[in-house]
Amino acid sequence: MPVPLSVPARTAVLSGAAFAVVLGLVVAGWGPLVSFDRWTAAGLHHRALSDPGVTHAAGVLTDWVWDPTTMRLLTAACVVVLWLRGARLLAGWLVAATLVGWGLEQLVKSAVGRPRPHWQHPVDSAHFAAFPSGHAMAATIAVGLLLWAAHRQGLAGAWWAVALSVAVVSALGVGLTRLWLGVHWASDVLGGWLLGVCVVALSVVCSGACSGRLALYRDQ
Repeated sequence: MPVPLSVPARTAVLSGAAFAVVLGLVVAGWGPLVSFDRWTAAGLHHRALSDPGVTHAAGVLTDWVWDPTTMRLLTAACVVVLWLRGARLLAGWLVAATLVGWGLEQLVKSAVGRPRPHWQHPVDSAHFAAFPSGHAMAATIAVGLLLWAAHRQGLAGAWWAVALSVAVVSALGVGLTRLWLGVHWASDVLGGWLLGVCVVALSVVCSGACSGRLALYRDQ
């Protein structure tokens, strides 16, 4: 009888499979997806031009609050705290997962080489390939890893609810700012979210397997 997969394992499989589908459709230039991307991008760009206040706020959030550098610095701060508290294996997993996520992002971007939206009157600019969104992926990995670390350290109750809410708002919010500013297609952001979730879920699975083997080794 097959052993049922854990929640993190199922999450890794499902998010990985969904990312593979999106990746395949992007690479193939699937008509309905391309049309949807262009439709959403055009509509949001029109709104961004007509509402400069929201556009400015989106720029501040995406460049300073939810920027990949900010997210990775936040993760680094968490790593230091965990290390000082003696949770050094968990701290190591956070570092490894962050580096793996960054490497995957660069690899896929280079391999796909998808152009970003181009506007006659842009409200923001971005460089390198579009798919997947690095902002969406970095934020998803950072908040996912921080939630995992907080759970492992016993965070619960109202504080857990607050942490979960902030994490969800951050991951979703940064993706929406990238769309509003016209520097990504909708499928870029979706791909970033999915690949980010997959990286976090795989980290949890691998960490659990490694911890189990270490415990078994100590008992021998």
